[in-house]
Parts: sequence; C-alpha cells; structure tokens
Amino acid sequence: MVVNKNPRQIIVEVAYATPASQVIYTVEVDENATVEDAISASGILDEYPEIDLSINKVGIFSKLAKLDQSLQHKDRIEIYRKLIADPKAVRKQRAAEGKKMKKGT
Repeated sequence: MVVNKNPRQIIVEVAYATPASQVIYTVEVDENATVEDAISASGILDEYPEIDLSINKVGIFSKLAKLDQSLQHKDRIEIYRKLIADPKAVRKQRAAEGKKMKKGT
C-alpha cells in the first residue's frame, strides 16, 4: 500500500499491456500534474519504446482522456495499443466455425 505523505502530491497508476504481459506503475506526482506528466514520471516510455503518445490513445479508468487532462488522487491511467485482430471479426469467424461443426455431427 502506498501512502500519500505530501498533501501537495497525488498518487496515480500508469497501466500498459502487451499480448505477453501487463504492467502497472504507481507514481507520486504534483496535484496539478497532467496525464502526460504522470506517464513521463512513471518511466514506462523508457521501458516500452513502442509507446508513442502521438499515436497511442490513453484513458483514465477506461474512459478516453487527453494528455493535458488533470488528474485526481488514485486515478489509473491506461495506455492503449492497437488491437491485433478485430473482436467482431473473430466472433463472427468462431460462430461460422461452430455452425460447420454442428452440421458435421
């Protein structure tokens, strides 16, 4: 558990996931910090050079956010990446395969 020792500081999380792993960094930032400030402070950009904030979208608790958006104590910033496959297309393909299997039995 991280305790906020400085009342002018807030604690936020920065999350990112790849197909192989998920990371969540807890950082303490100034109460006037923006989403971009917290991402930079987390060091995640050094760890994952594929993250490009001019391309990757970001959100706070699954709601899209702008890089200059202010933060609140205990916010979770999420960095999104492009999906490998379209979920709708995958479901449609699975459904079609299921129908073929039922006809064959």
